[in-house]
Amino acid sequence: MDKKMKELEEKIGKVPKIFQELKELDPDLYKSVMGLDQMIWADGALSKQTKKLIAIAIAAALRDQHAVRAQLAGAKHLGITMAEIDEALRVTFLLSGMPAYVYGKTAAEELLK
Repeated sequence: MDKKMKELEEKIGKVPKIFQELKELDPDLYKSVMGLDQMIWADGALSKQTKKLIAIAIAAALRDQHAVRAQLAGAKHLGITMAEIDEALRVTFLLSGMPAYVYGKTAAEELLK
């Protein structure tokens, strides 16, 4: 596993199979995607933790099971608390409704026990 893949694993938990396949099938695209990933997740005006909370909220709003679980796994690595996740999901509730809140909250409770 290369350095970029290892960093991705630390951020999101399990690396999706598609990233591993992309590295072999299209190394140039893989390099571009990984570079973009590093740029977006780097600390800037927003911390990595804040960006992760935004990602969890978006994934819950979209009810994307894989993305919610991946983002929650990464949250653990960043020291994000259940209270912080719950607060972000309340914003999701306000803008996307109860189903999005319940979806994210249920996944968080399962993964962050």
